[in-house]
Amino acid sequence: MDPAPDKRPNSRPNSAPNSGPNAGLDANRAATPQIHPSETQARAALKRGDLQAAATAAKALVDAEPDRPEGYFLLGMIAAEAGQVAKAVPLIQAAVQRGPQAEHLAQLARLLILLRRDGEAAEAARRALALESQDARSLDTIGCVLARLGEHEASVAPFTAAVEAEPDNIDYRYNLAAASGFTGRNEDARRHYEAIIAADPGNARAHYALAILSRQSADSNHIPRLKAALAKAATPGDALRIRYALAKEMEDVGDAEAFAHLAAANAGQKRELRYDFAQDAAIFDAIEAAFSGAVPAGDGNPDPSPIFVVGMPRTGTTLVDRILSSHPDVTSAGELQAMPLAVKRLSGTRSRTIVDPETVRQSMQADPAAIGSAYLAQAGHHHAGETPRFTDKLPANFLYVGHIARALPHARIVCLRRNPMDTVWSNFKNLFASESAYYAYSYDLMDTARYYARFDRLMALWDRLFPGRVLSLSYEGLVADQEGQTRRLLDHCGLTWDAACLSFHENTAAVATPSAAQVRRPINADGVGKWRTHAEGLEPVRAWLAQQGFDVSA
Repeated sequence: MDPAPDKRPNSRPNSAPNSGPNAGLDANRAATPQIHPSETQARAALKRGDLQAAATAAKALVDAEPDRPEGYFLLGMIAAEAGQVAKAVPLIQAAVQRGPQAEHLAQLARLLILLRRDGEAAEAARRALALESQDARSLDTIGCVLARLGEHEASVAPFTAAVEAEPDNIDYRYNLAAASGFTGRNEDARRHYEAIIAADPGNARAHYALAILSRQSADSNHIPRLKAALAKAATPGDALRIRYALAKEMEDVGDAEAFAHLAAANAGQKRELRYDFAQDAAIFDAIEAAFSGAVPAGDGNPDPSPIFVVGMPRTGTTLVDRILSSHPDVTSAGELQAMPLAVKRLSGTRSRTIVDPETVRQSMQADPAAIGSAYLAQAGHHHAGETPRFTDKLPANFLYVGHIARALPHARIVCLRRNPMDTVWSNFKNLFASESAYYAYSYDLMDTARYYARFDRLMALWDRLFPGRVLSLSYEGLVADQEGQTRRLLDHCGLTWDAACLSFHENTAAVATPSAAQVRRPINADGVGKWRTHAEGLEPVRAWLAQQGFDVSA
C-alpha cells in the first residue's frame, strides 16, 4: 500500500547534538565534558555527503577514544550510506556494546530490518524505546521499524513523540497519520494529513492517503483541491499519486472522469518501470515446469499453526483475514514476506529479486522441512504466539502454494476468487507499493487481465497436484451468504464455530492495506459488479477474458 509510514527515514545521524530537537542526544552525553573534534568533523562530512572525509575523521575518533561508542557508530553509518549495510551492522553493534544510546539502537534496528533480521530489529527497537533520552529522528525511526514488523499499534507512541518534539517535520507527521489510519484513529489521521497539506499544498502522499481514508460524497470531497494540486505537480511521482487520489474520489461520487485519470497515471508508471508482462510470464512458466515434473520427495514441518490467505490482490483477502482473526484461536500476522524469503534463502540463488525463474528451479532441491522451519522462524517475529493459530495474508503466496503444501503439510490455505472483471478493475484502480515488483502488472489493463489468466491457470494446477489443500472461496458468495461461507471457511481451517467471526468489522486490530476502510464496516455488496461503471473503457478486457473462456457476464 502506498500511504504507509516512510520506512526509509533519513539515515544520517544527528549533526547538531548540542541544540534543538536533538536534546536527547545531549542527555546521553551529559557525562562527557567535551565532544572530540573528530566527531564533529565526521558528522559534518557525513551530513554533506563526503563519505571519504567522514570515514577519515571517524577512524581518527576510534583511534583517539576506542572505548567510546561514537566512532564505531559513525563508521557504521558511513558504511550504510555507501550501501554496505552488512558491513555497517557489526560496527553499530560495537557502538552499542560500548554504551547503548537511543540513536545507535534505532539505526541498528533500521539496518537489521533491511537485512530481514526481524527478531534482532525488534529487540533493538524496543531497547531504544526503553531509554529515557530519545531524539525526534530516533523516535521516528523506531516507529518505522515497528511498522515494518506489523506492530502498528506500538508504532503510534514513538511517532506521536517524534511529532511532539518536531511538530513542523512533515515526514514525521505523515508517519503518525499513516499509523493512525491503520489503527482506526481516522479522525486523528485526517487532522494530520490536513496539517501536512496546509504546510505543503502539493504533498502528493498526503493527498492520496486522505482520499483513501474514507468514502467521499458529492457534498464532501477534495476534488477541486486535487485538481489544483495536479496542475502544479512537481514530479511524475507526485502526479501519479494525485491522479490516483482524484480517480478514487471521482469514483466515490460517480464521476466517469475517474477512468481517464487512472489511465494517464498508470500509463506513465508502466513506462517508468519499463514493465513487460513477459517478466511475470517467465515466473509462472518456471513454477508450472518445476511442479509438473518429478517433484523431489521430502517431509515438511508438521506445525499446524499457519493459515495462508492467498489470491489476487483486492479480492477479499483482507476481509477473510479479519474474519479469521476475529476467532479467539487466531491472530493476524499481516502480509508476511516469510515464505518468499524462506524459499529464496534455501534455494541458494544470488539474484537480487525474491522470486525469479532461477530461484524457483533451485528451490525444488531444498529440503521442504527446512523451508517450513525457516518460514516459521521468520513468521514468529510478527505474531506473539498468544493464540494457537495465525494468518499470513500475503496475496502473492498463491505463487508458493506448492512450496507451502510440501513445507507445511498441516497448514491450511484459502484462496479468494472474485469476478474476473471486478478483479482486473480493482487492481488497476489501486495504487500498490509503487516500488514492489509483485504489482508491476497492475498499471496496464491488459497486463492485469493476462496476469489474472495465469493466476487462474496456476490455481488449477495446485488443485490437481494437492486436491483438497486449498479452499476456493468466492468473494461474491461470501457477500451473499456470510454465515454459510464463514462456517465453510472455519471448517476448512479446523476452527470451531464462533459468532464473533460474523462481527469482523468490530475487530480492533490494525489494518495496513487499501481495504482498511471497507473492513471496518459490516459486509456489503458495494464492490460487486463495480467494473460496469466503466464498461466502455474495460470492453477490450472483457472481450479478451471471454475469449479465454472466463465467465464475464456477472
